[in-house]
Amino acid sequence: MYQKYRSTRIMRLGVFLAFLIILTSAVSQQRVGSAAYDDRLEGLLSHSVPEATVPEARAMDSAVFLDARSLEEFSVSHVPGAYWVGYDDFSLERVSSIPKDRPVVVYCSVGYRSEKVSEALLEAGFTRVSNLYGGIFEWVNQGGPLVDRDGPTDRIHAFNKSWGRWLKRGEKVY
Repeated sequence: MYQKYRSTRIMRLGVFLAFLIILTSAVSQQRVGSAAYDDRLEGLLSHSVPEATVPEARAMDSAVFLDARSLEEFSVSHVPGAYWVGYDDFSLERVSSIPKDRPVVVYCSVGYRSEKVSEALLEAGFTRVSNLYGGIFEWVNQGGPLVDRDGPTDRIHAFNKSWGRWLKRGEKVY
C-alpha cells in the first residue's frame, strides 16, 4: 500500500515540476512587459530580421537609432539621437552616411514598420541591423527617455486608440 501511495506522490510531483518548467520557459521567452502585448506582437511580426529587446538596444555601444514612423510621430517625440527615416517614403539616401557595419536599431510604434525598413537595410548590405521589439511603445513602457525639438518630453504619439492601449507610460498624443 505504501509503495502505491509513494509512486502516486512521485508522479504528481513530476507533473507539477513539468508544469513549473513549462511556465518558467513561457515567462522567460516574453520579451515585453505585458504577455498580451507580446502575444499581439508575435502575431503581427514576421521575425524576418534580428530583433533587440529594449535592454539589449540600450546596451549597444555606438548604435544608431533610426525612426521608421511618420514625420508627425517623430516630431511629437523620439529616442534621443535618433534619425528619422520614415516608412511610406523610406529611402536609402537617408542612411547613406551611416557605415554599413555600424550597429543600427530601427524602431516604429510597435515594430511592424521598422521590421520592413530593417529588411531593406539588410538587403542594401547593412550587417548589424536590429528591429526594436515592441517599438517605441515598449521603450517608453520600460522607462526609456524621449525627446522632442525642445529637449526631454513625456509626450508620445500613440498612433491610434487601438494601438495606443499598449502604451502604459507617457502622455498619449493622437
